[in-house]
This record gives sequence, C-alpha cells and structure tokens, in this order.
Amino acid sequence: MPAIQADSLTKIFRTYDRRPGFWGSLRDVVDRRHRELIAVKGISLEIPQGQAVGYIGPNGAGKSTTIKMLTGILTPTSGTVRVNGFDPHRQRAAYVKTVGAVFGQRSQLWWDLAVGESFDLLRHLYDVSPADFASRLKRFDEVLELGPFLRTPVRKLSLGQRMKADIAAALLHQPPVLFLDEPTVGVDVVTKTRLREFLRELNRELGTTILLTTHDMQDIEALTSRVVVIDQGAIMHDGSLDSLTDRYGGGKRLLLTLSRAVVLDQLTALPRLGIGWTQGSPVELTAALERSVDCPATLQQVLGLLPVADVTIQEPSIEEVVKALYGGRAG
Repeated sequence: MPAIQADSLTKIFRTYDRRPGFWGSLRDVVDRRHRELIAVKGISLEIPQGQAVGYIGPNGAGKSTTIKMLTGILTPTSGTVRVNGFDPHRQRAAYVKTVGAVFGQRSQLWWDLAVGESFDLLRHLYDVSPADFASRLKRFDEVLELGPFLRTPVRKLSLGQRMKADIAAALLHQPPVLFLDEPTVGVDVVTKTRLREFLRELNRELGTTILLTTHDMQDIEALTSRVVVIDQGAIMHDGSLDSLTDRYGGGKRLLLTLSRAVVLDQLTALPRLGIGWTQGSPVELTAALERSVDCPATLQQVLGLLPVADVTIQEPSIEEVVKALYGGRAG
C-alpha cells in the first residue's frame, strides 16, 4: 500500500469579488459577485513507503494547498486522498498520530508556553513513553541545539529557533510520514547541513516517507530521489532529478583557463558550440554546449588549438533547471 495516494485531487476557493468605489459598494449590498479560484487541478500522486519526494513550484502554484489537503487541514473540493491508509478528513483523530508536519510560516507550538513544556504536552498527546521521549529529545538537541531555548516561551523565539523547535515537535512521535513545507526558513547554514543529514538518516534507517516543499534547491538535491513540479495547480513534471535536468536543463558549460592571453575574435578555428564562446578575461574562455555535443571529442579538439592550463566542465544547476522550467511554463 502506498504511503500517500491522491487521485484527481482538486481544490476550488470561492471568493467575494468586491466592486470598486462607493456606488460599487452599494451594488454589492444587493448583488454580490463571486469568482472561483482553482488552486489545485485534478492532481494524482502516489508515493511509496520510504520515498523522499520534492514537491516544488513557483509561489501560488498550489504546493501548500496540496500539503494542507494531504494533512487534513483542508477538505478537497473533489478527488480522494489516502495517507497511511487513512482518509485525513474523515479519520482525523487516528490519522494525526501517523504523520508529522512542519509549516514554515505557522508554528504548531503553544505561543505562551516554554518550548520544553510544549514538547511535554505533545508527548502526552501522542502517547510517547518517557524513555523514548528522552532519547529522541537528546538526539534533536545534538542536531538542532535546542538546549539554550528549551525554557524560552515560543513567542520570544527567533525565526530560526522556532523552526528548529517545530521540526523537533513534528518528529517527537516518530511518524512514518513527514510533511515539510519550507522547513529551513530562517535556519542558519550549519544547522541546515545537520538537519539534512538527520532527515537522510530518518529516511534511510527508519523508512520515513518525506514530502518536501521548498524554494531551497539544495534541500531538494540533498534529500530527495524524486521531484514533482507543480505550476498553476497542475503537475508539470514527475520523475528523478536527472530526468528533470535532461528535459529542461540545457547543456553543459566548458570553462577554459589559458596559460597566456588570447583575443577571442582572432580564434577563428574554434569549434562553434551551442550559443558560442564568451571571454571573461584575456585568459578565460567559456562555451555553452548543446546536449548533443560530444564533450570528449570537443575537448580534444580545443586542447589542440589553445594553450589550456585548466579545464572545468559544469553541469546545469538545479536552480537553472527550475528557472528554465518556470520561465517556459512547459507542460
């Protein structure tokens, strides 16, 4: 049985369309206008147990709406959802004990309680034994450095501290499915690295299923084996990072550092590649390669024509790939 299964999932919001001006306001009293906003359009998604999936898209694409339907916060307009065998909307009491969720813009902790007191309440809510609670909290402290603010009220935490506390809270009951919506917002670089390694361990050792929504492409590269790209409420791509790069990434870049200065315009014998050559300095040349170009043969040809001191071949970054995908609105 898949950990997460959604079939033709759709969410439509009905909003009040206000007319401008004084006379418009008077007309609204007797004749209200409404319009429908389709946030998610018939998404079908199946995630096996133990898989880590990146769910990405531009702002307003429908990512958070999807996560909220999968966690039971929102009820779908149409379609069906099953997570861990439960219907998140109809079996909420039993369902919430099998999932963890982190929403970067909203805390699940009690605002006026100290962080440690919130954790203790969650321990009782999720029926976590004192021994498991102590060992898990110790592990979270090693990764997230919770100790300095365990006695601090949540309302006094910085954004980074609150995110650390929310991540720990979502994992206290060791859920088999974890939803992460912008989990590294405000977290420093060192903690990000530790957190990524910790989540990899969860996925690898405990088989935790992870659905990750983020704008940080390094999170996607570090944690996920599969990427689902959504835009305007519909899925544009569902597959591996490599297949996403092959489809939208363009070619590689060839960077040459020369042992002496040259003038690009005088190098008429250079092979014409991709969008051509550019010169960053008298001793630096760059070529954008088309995907069909034979890199070894091209490099051998260039080495016979130029005094090359160093060579670098750059793959397109995931940021460039996603930027190209969003910009082209490819479907």
